[in-house]
Amino acid sequence: MATRFSILIIFLIGAYFLLGYHLYELQLVKGGYYLAQADSEAAAAQGASGSRGSIYFTDKDGNLLPAAIEQDSPLIYAVPSSIVNAQAAADAVAPIINLSPTALDAVFSRAGDSYEPLKVKADAGTAQQITNLDLKGIYSEMVPERYYPLSTVASQVLGYVGPNSSGNGTSGHYGIESFYNTPLAAGTDVDLTIDPNIQIEAEKVLDTLVSANGATGGSVIIEDPQTGKILAMGATPSFDPNNYSASPIASFLNPMVQEVYEPGSIFKVLTMAAGIDAGKITSSTTYDDLGYVNVDGAHITNYNLTTYGAYGPDTTMTKVIEHSINTGAIFAENQTGNAIFTEYAKKFGLGQLTGIDVPGEVSGNLSQLNPKSPQVDFDTAAYGQGVAVTPIELVTAVAAIANGGVMMRPYLNAALSPEPLDRAISASTAAEVTEMMTNAVDDVAGAPAIKGYSIAGKTGSAYVPNPSGGGYLNELDDSYIGFGPTPDPKFIVFIRLNTLSVNSLAVDSVVPGFKTLAQYIINYYNIPPDRPTAGQ
Repeated sequence: MATRFSILIIFLIGAYFLLGYHLYELQLVKGGYYLAQADSEAAAAQGASGSRGSIYFTDKDGNLLPAAIEQDSPLIYAVPSSIVNAQAAADAVAPIINLSPTALDAVFSRAGDSYEPLKVKADAGTAQQITNLDLKGIYSEMVPERYYPLSTVASQVLGYVGPNSSGNGTSGHYGIESFYNTPLAAGTDVDLTIDPNIQIEAEKVLDTLVSANGATGGSVIIEDPQTGKILAMGATPSFDPNNYSASPIASFLNPMVQEVYEPGSIFKVLTMAAGIDAGKITSSTTYDDLGYVNVDGAHITNYNLTTYGAYGPDTTMTKVIEHSINTGAIFAENQTGNAIFTEYAKKFGLGQLTGIDVPGEVSGNLSQLNPKSPQVDFDTAAYGQGVAVTPIELVTAVAAIANGGVMMRPYLNAALSPEPLDRAISASTAAEVTEMMTNAVDDVAGAPAIKGYSIAGKTGSAYVPNPSGGGYLNELDDSYIGFGPTPDPKFIVFIRLNTLSVNSLAVDSVVPGFKTLAQYIINYYNIPPDRPTAGQ
């Protein structure tokens, strides 16, 4: 019995000795290594933002389609404080991740550094090569990363997730990722009003227009004018948020809210709305069109004077909208008066933020419309030259005409509710201007008339301001805006093409794209015709 007891005592002493040695090895010999690895894993987990909420698009039936989610992907990182030979490690790792050995050696030589990300969203093959190296201090593991299933679709609306300003994690940059960064970072999902089907179709049409017309870029907005709900918003060139570092910073900006432009003749419908609402003109008011106006030393002509000539006496305001007559818009502004004209431009929200829920919104510029400005400035503003707007400002203003005179705040978060901003014009004025715009679609060759449906619309072409020397370039921006069916509008569509040939006409460049999108939306929503014809 004594012998067995002695053996047991010796065994226990040996076990305690081994345990103590193991603890000594962990705490003193390898403590730095394990601490470094624990710190690096914590940093990697913090950087990956694994709990970030998702962003979804919403289709017409309320179905959600993921637009931004978390997806596990390989992360290759280093623990410099654990690397035995920095130069050797750099030489081995550099060709695998396509980085300079010299740059890696500098990173790997940082004493006391417990975490350095080397490649995020690495492909599986690259990660396996790193694992096969079996180098102390160089690791690969699966971590959650932001993933955008639809690639470039609505990229300027979404933004992207990247390193934060502190360098110790990630945050949203641009778009929804930035505007709603706080709830998303806390794990809250954000559902958007963007309809994925309309968005994809809109971007496809826009890309076709840009290519066919040789434009430098373009943008499109589709909205429900009765609520302000944005159904589609896209621009080209765009970028892939899965690989945002491959694109220039300019591609991240949302030109629909962060870029101003001179809208050209679309502005004429606002000029008419101001004059009619102020009681200064009606849609049937006439004037004598000479084809030109001389004011303050400037000679202003209609865009088609050389090919069409003057429209002559008894030219109505409706005809001015139908044929986009510059002198008619000037007549309407002069009848209205500068002060009232300026007041209505502001009532339509121009020169002000709309309050749309994306970051970086800028306001348009109405500085030309001030009491000290010469009359020529008001005359050119009447047809949309010399005043600047953002596309979302213009859509919000014209949507008020579609919505019986009431402006609605545009929004993207489906959790928000429709919010009236102001009444810009009376319901009767809105109806009268809508009829003028509808005539411009029904009675003009090349306009986007759709059988069985009343569509209201207006073209716009404007010279592009010279960003460096003042004046204008010999290039045009073409745009078109329209809504329908007019008795109960379900959509308003805006399309813009950037820097086209000076000989370009919006009826040829952007109008076909509007018609395609309008027909698509009518079919998609199965909207019944408001103008039934025989056999329907």
